[in-house]
Parts: sequence; structure tokens; C-alpha cells
Amino acid sequence: MASEDKMNNDVEVETIITPRRSFINQAISMPLATVGLLSNIDQTNFVVNAAETSVTSTANAEITSKIFLELKGLPNSESDGIEGDIITIGLFGKDAPQPVSILNQLVSSSGYPSKCKPKETRALQREQLEANKVYNSCMETQDTKGVNYDLSTVWRIVKDEKIDLGAVSGKFIAREYPMFEGKNSLKHDAEGVVSVRLGNDGGFGFTIYMGPGSGSSDNYLDETNIVVGRIIGGIDVVRKLNEVPVIQSSSVGYKALAGGDPSKRSAPSRACRYGSSELYCNEFKPLKKITIFRTGVVN
Repeated sequence: MASEDKMNNDVEVETIITPRRSFINQAISMPLATVGLLSNIDQTNFVVNAAETSVTSTANAEITSKIFLELKGLPNSESDGIEGDIITIGLFGKDAPQPVSILNQLVSSSGYPSKCKPKETRALQREQLEANKVYNSCMETQDTKGVNYDLSTVWRIVKDEKIDLGAVSGKFIAREYPMFEGKNSLKHDAEGVVSVRLGNDGGFGFTIYMGPGSGSSDNYLDETNIVVGRIIGGIDVVRKLNEVPVIQSSSVGYKALAGGDPSKRSAPSRACRYGSSELYCNEFKPLKKITIFRTGVVN
């Protein structure tokens, strides 16, 4: 009886092992190129799936802090008067810790610590005197006052695409730009997504995205910017900003120069004040000055 049980078990084991042996033998007999191709396909699928799972919707991203901006100069749609309008931004400190830290400092009373740029050299005496004045003014407060967004401006509105804010003024215009760093795990996937330009050529400013389908079919902001938050209050103010008239007198030349891509223009340039050769530096600038009058952290 025991002999029959052993025979049955041997049959069952052989039934399982035989197909596996057959599969292994087939794999061994395959040309190496074919096996390598299958291996590459498996690895490609794995990488794609891993990338898909690492990207999160901004609607689900965790908000770790909140800041507000009060704007002045935005025409009220219900009257001819001017009043303050407030935008509240929820920041994604876990997804973009370094840029979010800088933004939190830029709305604080102490500001973001930044050194003065080297003194500029100008060809004309009048321009050199102005450059000297700006530099000396900067040096007076370099060690006692950090940069903040108070009295900065909205400096570019590309209708239905993006709004750039935070062009600093006064004693801050001669400060070194921050270096925004990080890996962008979030996309510009909804109206009101807030981002900063990677690197240091975007100035102190930040960008509000106006939503998919409204602008360029290829969202260049996903390549140039890192998402840091989203608008959680005052989206109506953002939509009013989107409708503000802007300078477009050189739009043909601008599009020829920048290939129609507004991302080609990064930070606002002081050179515009001196009649720079950058002919299109004022393109998309609001016709009426809109100021960030007051900022702060929402508790």
C-alpha cells in the first residue's frame, strides 16, 4: 500500500516538474537576442509602472502650510474703484521641501536672506549713477533685511496659460536670486496649480497655472517648473487677473524670438529700465501696475 502511495506522489511531482522543465528548455534554446528583448520589455514595463505610481494628483497632495497674498490695483469687476483682493495658497512641503521653505520665508516679516549682486557697470554716466545708487541702497540692508514679496508686482500674464507674480522692487532688485531645487513629482494638472522655475533664472517669482486645455497642448511648465502648491482661496481673483489687459505691441516679434513659448522669458530684467537690447522684456506685462501689497502665513 505504501508502495502505491509513493508511486502516486512521484506521478504528481513529475506532472508539476515536467512543464517547468519544458519552459526552461525552451528559454535555453531561444536565441540570446530574443531573451534579451524580453528582458528589456519586462524592465521597460516595470519602469513605466513605477513612474506612474510615483506621480500624484495635486488634488491629493498634502498641504503642509498656507500663505496669503493681498493684491492692490486689480480693477474690481463691479465698480470703478480699487480694493484689495486676497489669494490663499496651500503649499506642498513634503513634495517640494526646499522651494516651499523659500516661499514661506518670502512671505515672512524677516524675509529670505540674500546677498547683493555685484555692482553693475554701465556705459553712460547717468545709468552708472543709477546703478551705483541701487547697489548702495542694497548694501545698507543686506545683513538686516531679507527679501519679501511686500510691494512686489504681477509682472506677466499670458492669458489662459499662466500668471507670473513676485517681481521684487526697491532695495530688493539688486539681491541674488534663490536657487530653486527639487524633483518634480507633481504635474500642472488643474487650474490654480502654483509652481516656481527650477534653478535661479526665474527670480524670486512664482507662477499660477491657468488649467489644462486652455493654453499650449504641450505643457512646458512640467519641464521648467516644480509644483509647490495650489490655490485654495481666491480663485476668483486669479480669474480676474487672467483677464487683465497686457502689453502686446511686440507680440509678433516676441513670438518670432521666443518661438511662441512664453517660458523663454524667465525673470523680469532690470535692464528694461535702461532701454535694453532685450526688445521684448515687457511682453505680457499688465498695462496697469498690480502690486502684492501684503503677505503672510495662515495659521
